[in-house]
Amino acid sequence: MQAQQKAGEVKKRLDAITVTGVAEGGKITVTANGNKVVQSVIIDDDLFKEGDKEQLEELLIIAINKAMEQADNVSQTEMAAMTKEMFGGLGGLF
Repeated sequence: MQAQQKAGEVKKRLDAITVTGVAEGGKITVTANGNKVVQSVIIDDDLFKEGDKEQLEELLIIAINKAMEQADNVSQTEMAAMTKEMFGGLGGLF
């Protein structure tokens, strides 16, 4: 029961954390939360003027992957903190 409550608290904290993935010097920015839910995608108008669909797709993938990687890192940190709090480190195991 305590573990479920703690997991719920971690999920709420992760929902409130914002991570960002940027590609091509800021021409594409993807914002997500710590639970890997994409919140927004911003694409610079210059990319549309260039009209290179393949480049746009590749840059989107890069930006999304960067945001997801940051979300993974935040999630792992939060889960490690919760585990340590619950089990008190167990003599340095956590």
